Amino acid sequence: MKILINTTSISIPAGVSSHFLGLKTYFSKNVVYNQYWTGGYIRRKIRFKAFQQPLRLTLMFIDLIKFVFLILRYSRPIILLNPSFGRTALRRDALFLRIAKIFNCKTAVFFHGWDKDYLNKVLENRDLFSDIWYKADAFFVLAREFKAYLRELNIQSPIYLTTTKVDDRLVENIPQKKISSISKILFLARVEKSKGIFTAIDSFEILSKRYPHIELRVVGGGNALEEAKNYATEKKLAKICFTGPLGGSELKAEFRNTDLYILPTHGEGMPTSVLEAMAFGLPVISRPVGGLVDFFENDKMGYLIDSLDPGDYVNKIELLMNDIDKTSRISSYNIQYAKEHFMASKVAKQLEDSLLEISDL
Repeated sequence: MKILINTTSISIPAGVSSHFLGLKTYFSKNVVYNQYWTGGYIRRKIRFKAFQQPLRLTLMFIDLIKFVFLILRYSRPIILLNPSFGRTALRRDALFLRIAKIFNCKTAVFFHGWDKDYLNKVLENRDLFSDIWYKADAFFVLAREFKAYLRELNIQSPIYLTTTKVDDRLVENIPQKKISSISKILFLARVEKSKGIFTAIDSFEILSKRYPHIELRVVGGGNALEEAKNYATEKKLAKICFTGPLGGSELKAEFRNTDLYILPTHGEGMPTSVLEAMAFGLPVISRPVGGLVDFFENDKMGYLIDSLDPGDYVNKIELLMNDIDKTSRISSYNIQYAKEHFMASKVAKQLEDSLLEISDL
């Protein structure tokens, strides 16, 4: 039986599309993709606002026709929809779900991201949550917290916990990590306030006064990149390096050449960069958000810190700086844990197996 994964175009560098781009190699030949363009992508690419809405509606119509064609071509495949829990995505994917159910297809819904403000509105007014979602045969989420939200909405279908992934090829032929000291700290994420970039810079400022040799590597682009650069300049922090977005061998080099990963994020689903950092043997300093809470072991993988106080991050980083034996144990443990749980080859097989189970529901 074929599995049809409905996703934004995997040529667009974004969370959902990047996830399925990374899994594509590891699915069997029974998994096929239906890719579509989002309104957000169209707005970024088309300068003239008068053209945006007509183009978006035209492409949406084409995407729906293509979706019907693939359902017929593959004789009612199992369908996986991939919206975020937000107003626009829910409205869009409700159309796909209605069409899938017209053709009596088994259909699962994978909620990747959550707009908490919109979720609260839905919880207060259930009319905002279409009845069609109760006809989905199963759901996938990245954290138990998100599973609880769906149960609160009275979703009775099976809900599977899954994860993001580390591409097997990223860590292929990487030698065992050996940390003799902590001199380079890595922040790798979109450079946004919500990702904790300013908390990371403030923490580094305190550390750099005590340990002049350390360096902070900021990898990624984002809306706050220039603001963060200016912030670091104002503080005269010369040992912060902003690389911009990296991929391939350059990304691999950053993981290999740094000693600790920091992400004081305000909220997440399951941050891929944390899983990648673990796979490269970096101790992780982050926050108890999203799916991290479900598996992270404090003092064995690093530390999840409730607060956004830079001093709290400094305390944990110093603890690791002053106990390299502990840091080395964490490094080895993270590598092994990531290999057992987060490799794309395993995540793809688990997801595919779970979807095939839905055919028997």
